[in-house]
Amino acid sequence: MLTDLPNVLTLSRIAAIPLLVLLVALRLPAADLAACVVFSTAAITDYFDGKLARDRRQTSELGRMLDPIADKLLVGAALMMLVGMGRLSPTGLYPAIVIMLREILVSGLREFLAGIRRGLPVTRLAKWKTGFQMGAIGTVLAGDSTAAFLHLAWLPVTAIGEAMLWVAAILTLVTGWDYLQASLNHAGAPDVGGRGGAEPGAVPD
Repeated sequence: MLTDLPNVLTLSRIAAIPLLVLLVALRLPAADLAACVVFSTAAITDYFDGKLARDRRQTSELGRMLDPIADKLLVGAALMMLVGMGRLSPTGLYPAIVIMLREILVSGLREFLAGIRRGLPVTRLAKWKTGFQMGAIGTVLAGDSTAAFLHLAWLPVTAIGEAMLWVAAILTLVTGWDYLQASLNHAGAPDVGGRGGAEPGAVPD
């Protein structure tokens, strides 16, 4: 149900997007700091909604559907605002493109796997990818303006965030390739009884 706490946490990530967009659009040091806090808080809920769902045995098809959608909307909105507001350097633009394209690819493969009612287990590397990606985006959202606002102008926050974004992009490529290979294997496998593998929805992000 939508009112279950895990689903409420998932929906909160979607609800945070308009506030995040507004804060980034303000182009103020305090707003950049607030945008980092909002994004980071929303990202942390990705861990807790899954943990609570398992601990309380409140897993549901609705939750499996909403969770990856919320993640991709949050990441997509943040990256588009950073690019649109010129907050990424030309070098930092490339990992952002890789991440966005991978999210689109994964969404298409997820839909394909759901159609043939097959699933894949979530890998530890995929979890690391998500965590590093969220940390990188949160750092870039804070940026050098936040460092100056906190009297830490000597700290190259944007450069650190973009370096993290490159690492996240590499992890994104590795996990995306694993996902693509597994999907192609499923596509070439005989369909026995119309089902196979794990339950739908248990796919790496």
